[in-house]
Amino acid sequence: MTPSKTKLQVMWNRLLAVVEEQGQALIRAAFSPIVRECGDISAGIFDAEGRMLAQAVTGTPGHINTMAEAVRTMVATFAAEDMKPGDIYLTNDPWIASGHLNDFLLMMPVFLNGRVIGYTSCTSHLVDLGGLGMGPDGADIYDEGLLIPPCKLMSEGRINTLLMEIVKANSREPVANEGDIYALIACCEAGATRLAQMMGEFGISDLDALADYIIETSRSGTLAAISALPKGTWRNRLVVDGYDAEITLQAALTIAEDHLSVDFAGTDPCCSKGINVPLNYATAYTVFALRCIIGPEIPNNAGSLEPFRVTGPAGCILNAQAPAPVAMRHTLGQMTPDLVYGCLSQALPDQVPAEGASCMYDLPLRHAADADANGAPHFAIELVFNGGTGARPTLDGLSATAFPSGVWGSQIETTEAAAPVIFHSRSLRPDSGGAGQFRGGLGQHIEVRAAHDHDIMLFLSVERVGNPAKGRHGGMDGAKGRIRLGADGADLPSKGTFRIEAGKTLIFETPGGGGFGPPETRDTAALQDDVDAGRVSAEAAATLYRSQP
Repeated sequence: MTPSKTKLQVMWNRLLAVVEEQGQALIRAAFSPIVRECGDISAGIFDAEGRMLAQAVTGTPGHINTMAEAVRTMVATFAAEDMKPGDIYLTNDPWIASGHLNDFLLMMPVFLNGRVIGYTSCTSHLVDLGGLGMGPDGADIYDEGLLIPPCKLMSEGRINTLLMEIVKANSREPVANEGDIYALIACCEAGATRLAQMMGEFGISDLDALADYIIETSRSGTLAAISALPKGTWRNRLVVDGYDAEITLQAALTIAEDHLSVDFAGTDPCCSKGINVPLNYATAYTVFALRCIIGPEIPNNAGSLEPFRVTGPAGCILNAQAPAPVAMRHTLGQMTPDLVYGCLSQALPDQVPAEGASCMYDLPLRHAADADANGAPHFAIELVFNGGTGARPTLDGLSATAFPSGVWGSQIETTEAAAPVIFHSRSLRPDSGGAGQFRGGLGQHIEVRAAHDHDIMLFLSVERVGNPAKGRHGGMDGAKGRIRLGADGADLPSKGTFRIEAGKTLIFETPGGGGFGPPETRDTAALQDDVDAGRVSAEAAATLYRSQP
């Protein structure tokens, strides 16, 4: 007997609660600060066909939307009839999982009455997988660490000890890696246990009716949102800093009656360094950005994702082919929202925000290669900081806020406890938000140095150092990012591997978001509040806004 729509809706709501508990299990159990403090994860529940039914609220689009496709691939790779209760499968293949080696994706079959009725899955970032580490200087994927093809991590509840030892042997942080893998296992198991309990409470033996209801409801809602949009094709190009030369990204956005497509034709080819982006990751952020404007109230699942299609020529930097180096694929992958928003703003001029910092400003740090010789402590950590978002059509941008990644900023106290570094300053950058009727969000000023008398290595790959976030509809550009060693030191380029000598202070300034609308039309009270709070200087208020508050 098919459950009523009311009961199906109740079960859908319960499923969302189950998957949220699943995600929180991963965060609570994780060892690495980037997982437990920054939420660099995904967690999801899938039906027997591998269709994503629900995702945890906590998580990044790069993990969530790639996971949605990765589980389909894993389900096609491993036959359900060969699976046993307690089995868990794993891969970190960038072209299957989430775009680079440091993200591990797990999938666990859920059994009820002796058969597979669905799957739980999750992804999180492991801090170090060997190779050159989390930096952009690899020449190919083999430079970047350990690649694990789809395989069985657990067999009927027993861990694959050889695989675990291989992962630990290829890492500078073996204990953290082992702990994070067990946290991923706990995440899958928590979701599987709660899903089976839920089905028992509702008296259902499969997810078929619920899955069809979720997917069809979400798909029809998304199609209705697309049908209300103007039809046509709009194009945009975005110039980004690149590694040693600027790179042009191009997109054509086509809105049809029953789908929306994005094509990256015309985008520059792959770079020789590790900032290339597998298409699965570029697709994840492109679709996320569009869904923030189109049907944002519809839950994210296989149904709401289905009408969005993303393509790009093989070998362009947004469709990197193996074995291209991709360690820092987020650097350009997280610029795709601004790229497609430049298209969408032509169709929906009053609904799309200005450009923002977009690329998260992460700081992978570790001990120098000669640490043993000088007695320095061994460590590897990846810190995350954010710039300002672009101003919105009716609101200011958000300061020091991650969009599109959603990754929370690293906490000072946690970082200093986990790694031998000390922060001397962290504050918002006045005047970094682009002036406008609505102001862009502010970036940050951060100063950090080694806690002891030793050198540390910095693996830098950020954007908006040469090309700031542009304002929209008369709004002004946000401030550029800036990185240097010491107040009087020369600026560092946006990408590369650098040695921070003992006693040197790394000064790290994240970009601001662009403004929206002409600055002279900004509300006088809002401008005065900015000046009083130190977000805008009196000089900038007088010159950029042409109005002395």
